[in-house]
Amino acid sequence: MASSTLIGNLEVDVEIKASPEQFCEMFAHKLHHVHHTCYDKIQGCDLHEGEWGKVGSIVHWSYVHDGKAKKAKEVVEAVDPDKNLITFRVIEGDLMEEYKSFAATILVSPKSEDSGSIVHWTLEYEKLHDGIAHPETLLQLVQDISKDIDAHLIQAN
Repeated sequence: MASSTLIGNLEVDVEIKASPEQFCEMFAHKLHHVHHTCYDKIQGCDLHEGEWGKVGSIVHWSYVHDGKAKKAKEVVEAVDPDKNLITFRVIEGDLMEEYKSFAATILVSPKSEDSGSIVHWTLEYEKLHDGIAHPETLLQLVQDISKDIDAHLIQAN
């Protein structure tokens, strides 16, 4: 069994103006449009296998993290349109050089007091060894991407 220092879970909430459905739609069915909203962070997302928004589908990301071009191949593990939830698990790419496992879950909920939503990101991971840092910079990246997507969705309306 892995040491508890190797297993981690980072979470963050991002307030957005778009509806939960609009935001989740981007990650479920329009991933190939995400790079248009934040090209400085995401260079592309291609469907490798399956269908957009379907569990078991495999997507390939090209992105920039810590100033370096990176790649990731992810399988869609969960899609729940009723809960506005989607989970991706990394199966290949740069993250696998440091992590035994890495998953990202997005849960989007309406704000209770006024319009807009809360995007709740959860990064679950297991590091290969203690010398690997926790992925705080990736958590910042998903926050920034969320804000860029929100700005795009609001501008489109």
